[in-house]
Amino acid sequence: MLDRLKRSVEECPVVGIGDYQYFVHPITDGIPEMDPDLLLEVVARMLEVGDFRCDRIIAPEAMGIHLAVPISLQLGIPYSIVRKRGYGLDGEVNIAQATGYSSSDMYINGIKQGERVVIVDDVLSTGGTLRALVHALKHKVGAEVADIVMVFEKTDKKKEIEEDIGVDIKTLLKVDVVEGRTVYYE
Repeated sequence: MLDRLKRSVEECPVVGIGDYQYFVHPITDGIPEMDPDLLLEVVARMLEVGDFRCDRIIAPEAMGIHLAVPISLQLGIPYSIVRKRGYGLDGEVNIAQATGYSSSDMYINGIKQGERVVIVDDVLSTGGTLRALVHALKHKVGAEVADIVMVFEKTDKKKEIEEDIGVDIKTLLKVDVVEGRTVYYE
């Protein structure tokens, strides 16, 4: 299971961004190219592990988009993208997020109070984006976060993040950067 994903992890390069060791992968960066069979494998597994009994799928820009679209098409559930630019629409919610290598504002639009949402994204690392997003969805929008499904888990703080946000996080593959190489753990 997840054979293509595991092989792709073994082949991906690692770059340093400040003190952060960043692995460059088709799922997390869209480069060097996205193999359609890899994406199909990942989406199929996300559908297996996720609880998609929801009103809407939520994906942070940019690397959650290619995951949300096929899930939305397969399930017939609308999706919304949390954008990195504001549009000034009625009800727009601004959130500040920080990752291991950057910080920026993000903007939630179109989510209604009481909606059940599922968040899909590429990688759980520091938890900065996810913490900010879940907090805003719960406390500023009034949405219910029904589930969170991520492709990669690159942290030893998953339980701490889950306790902080009050939602379990499902990941497909645990990875780390060791001596300049990306490795995965069963």
